[in-house]
Amino acid sequence: MSIEFHLKNVLLEALASLYNYSATDAEATLQPTRKDMEGDFTVVVFPYTKISKKSPEQTAKEIGEYMKTNLPEITGFEVIKGFLNVKIDTHIWINFLNKTYPNQHFGCPRKGLNDEVYVVEYSSPNTNKPLHLGHIRNNVLGHSLSRIFEANGKKVAKVNLINDRGIHICKSMLAWQRWGNGETPQNSGKKGDHLVGEYYVLFDKEYKKQIAELMADGMKEEEAKKNARLIQEAQEMLRLWEAGDADTIALWKMMNGWVYEGFTQTYTQMGVDFDRFYYESETYTTGKKFVLEALEKNILFQKPDSSIWVDLTDEGLDQKLLLRADGTSVYMTQDLGTAALRHGDYDFHKHVYVVGNEQDYHFVVLKMVLAKIGFKWANYLHHMSYGMVELPEGKMKSREGTVVDADDLMEEMIKTSREISQELGKLDGMSEQEATQLYRMIALGALKYFILKVEPKKNMVFNPRESIDFNGNTGPFIQYAHARIQSVLRKATEQGLHVEGDLPENLVLDKKEINLIRTVRQFTLIVAEAAQNMSPAVIANYLYELVKDYNQFYHDYSILKEEKPELRNFRLRISELVGRVVKHGMYMLGIDVPNRM
Repeated sequence: MSIEFHLKNVLLEALASLYNYSATDAEATLQPTRKDMEGDFTVVVFPYTKISKKSPEQTAKEIGEYMKTNLPEITGFEVIKGFLNVKIDTHIWINFLNKTYPNQHFGCPRKGLNDEVYVVEYSSPNTNKPLHLGHIRNNVLGHSLSRIFEANGKKVAKVNLINDRGIHICKSMLAWQRWGNGETPQNSGKKGDHLVGEYYVLFDKEYKKQIAELMADGMKEEEAKKNARLIQEAQEMLRLWEAGDADTIALWKMMNGWVYEGFTQTYTQMGVDFDRFYYESETYTTGKKFVLEALEKNILFQKPDSSIWVDLTDEGLDQKLLLRADGTSVYMTQDLGTAALRHGDYDFHKHVYVVGNEQDYHFVVLKMVLAKIGFKWANYLHHMSYGMVELPEGKMKSREGTVVDADDLMEEMIKTSREISQELGKLDGMSEQEATQLYRMIALGALKYFILKVEPKKNMVFNPRESIDFNGNTGPFIQYAHARIQSVLRKATEQGLHVEGDLPENLVLDKKEINLIRTVRQFTLIVAEAAQNMSPAVIANYLYELVKDYNQFYHDYSILKEEKPELRNFRLRISELVGRVVKHGMYMLGIDVPNRM
């Protein structure tokens, strides 16, 4: 049993013995003592003053004395106002090290420990434009969350829904058809997704011109948007696509093929992957089938213009369109079909959609519609809602071509990594090949960490140069700590300093050394918390605190030159454990760590 288990039990006994109060497990709360205070665990006693009828200080003192008397592992306590800080015998921490050190898998992902299947959908790009900075946040969140679930023993399916049909796709197709003059990635030298994205921007530019012309002739703006020739042609192209028109399908396949090749390159550079791709062009028909079947059962209703709707007013929402008057599908239609197909494929226990917070309402409706249609697993769906990511200069707009392209950003990050590393002399003595690999590792680590350290629900501003700082709460700061630890361990090996056997339980350690053990010990709890909250930020910020603790330890204590073998062995062991935790924690964030830097 853990020390926390024994502490909670003796706390419950104290409340029963001192105040004749039978508390629940939930009422016996412990938390790690703040590092600037004496003690290892803190009991907040303010809630107990109602039953003790005494001051917080007196209540804490009485509980502390009872706990110390009845649990030998407690060596002392301190009362600060309503906080009872309990000190634990050092042998508890030494025993943890002795037990944990031989376990090379401490903190490692524990894939498939149980039969629960978690499906995680992320990326979900449109095939009318390249991936941009917003997509990077989506991809690194989804990829990291998948690894965190795996670390908690789940079987994870990483899936990507390609939004490859719809009016937005037709806009790019129509613009290329009109103004492309046969341009291809091969004859232009442009990356396929970039090329198609240029035509999406061109469509919007020409569409706005037509709107302006109609408004100049006296038409109101909303009318002009509907009557502009380009948008009507795009709508007609969508109808032709859904009708299976051969020429339209051929154009669609060709341009989407260009985009897929571009996406593959971007995903490879970003270091994310998927177990399966779903395509909206294949799933929307399943959704339409469910909608039409539900209409026959009077679960849905049809308006005079033949459009089909769901009425959610009894659930406190409104009416939601599921099929347009012309029979074409909306996003909700294909999401119904995709969810059902995935449940058939995986029989999942949890399905997480990693999608921006502008779609919060969409996923509330999706669950309600699936439940109305009769799918009992609708409650297994979860929306990991995240905030928008902006640059210091403000928001990005795809249609206007003002987005920050993901490929360009990653290349710029690698360039910045090279410049900063060379300025600091971090990579002196490395071959050009080694240095180039490290520049990329630092750059992507900086990019991913800067995004993941922010709670997903929050909006964030991404500052490329700030993210590559080797000091502060950044990826390179943590990567450098790992490299430093590996350097210490290499030197120990070179000097023949082998750590064998258990550390003695009576080893005398300083407060900072014990704090470091305490922080390492929290790792498995942190990994569980990250999965529970669906927040990689929990792990990212834990790693930053761990590295800060280690750097202070490294600065204050001699490791290789320590004359007492027991202390030297302890410091080597805790260094190695910290290195393992950093490596495994950064893996869960999708970040590689170097052995030299």
